[in-house]
Parts: sequence; C-alpha cells; structure tokens
Amino acid sequence: MAGADKEDVRVEIFDHVYHLRVNSSADAEQIREAAAYVDTKIRAVAANTRDVDSQRLAVLAALHIADELQALQARYQALVSSLNSIDKRSSEINRLLDDEMAS
Repeated sequence: MAGADKEDVRVEIFDHVYHLRVNSSADAEQIREAAAYVDTKIRAVAANTRDVDSQRLAVLAALHIADELQALQARYQALVSSLNSIDKRSSEINRLLDDEMAS
C-alpha cells in the first residue's frame, strides 16, 4: 500500500490550523519550515497594514514571497553564468598550459 507510509502534519498559519499529509519525515519538516515562513510573512504584512482581511494579507504575503523568489532566481542565473565563464576560462588556461608544456 503506497498510502500507508504517509505522515500527518499539523501546521498553523496566521492562527489557522491546517492538516496535511506528506510522504516522509523530511517532507514533514520541510512543510513545517515553509508554513512557519509563510506565517512570518503574513504577520509582517499584517503589522504594516491596516487591512485585516486574511485573504488580502495572504495575497500580499504571496506577492512578497514571489518577489523574493524572482530575486533569488535572478541571482542564481547570474551565478550560473559566472560559473560557466569561469569554467571556460579554466579550460582555456588548461589548454594554454598543455600547449606550453608540450613545446
């Protein structure tokens, strides 16, 4: 039975309790961490706005999280490009060294 190894996880986000089923203890811990992060973001938005509608707070928190994700993706792409450039330079230096040692 594939469903027998599922684990129940209880998380709380902005004073609302959610029960989720995950595949492993590692997934459960990741879900707990994600829920804590979302809760922190919603509370930060709530502290900086007069809006008390939880749906609007959730959407604003989601926008903040999406903005963070896009910034991290851009940084990641910049790092990958830098690594590719370094790899090309390293290959060129190795080729030049090999050529010099062969002569």
